Amino acid sequence: MDKGYDNRLGFLITDAGRLCGRLFDERAKASLGLTRAQSRVLAYLSWYGETNQARLAETLEISPISLTRLLDRMAKGGWVIRAADASDRRAYCVKTTRKARTALVHVLDVGDRIADEALAGFDAREREMLMGLLHRMRANLAHALASCGTTEV
Repeated sequence: MDKGYDNRLGFLITDAGRLCGRLFDERAKASLGLTRAQSRVLAYLSWYGETNQARLAETLEISPISLTRLLDRMAKGGWVIRAADASDRRAYCVKTTRKARTALVHVLDVGDRIADEALAGFDAREREMLMGLLHRMRANLAHALASCGTTEV
């Protein structure tokens, strides 16, 4: 196989993700007034529930100060609420508002429509195969990270 940049796994995955992300930004901003970063916060909070800011920053792989600024904008927009962490008075817990929970359905719909466009021309078997292969790849990479001593994936 040709090893040009466009035939390298890391490049293709990253570039496909970049293009999906740019398209998501265009559509979510226009229809919901949310950025991709804000949408990720809402998705993680809906999947994992209320969490403290430090853990959320770690999960999203962004710096705590960047998350603080992001959450400031989101709180001002009525998307999240921050409250003192009952177990650590120096920390804050973040949770979604009703407005955010309602919007999440639309956020996921934007993502689903983009996935459909990305997979245009793939039949159901090909889509299922691709998802299965990506799950296996993710598991392989998680295993490789664990063997390096990384505890969180």
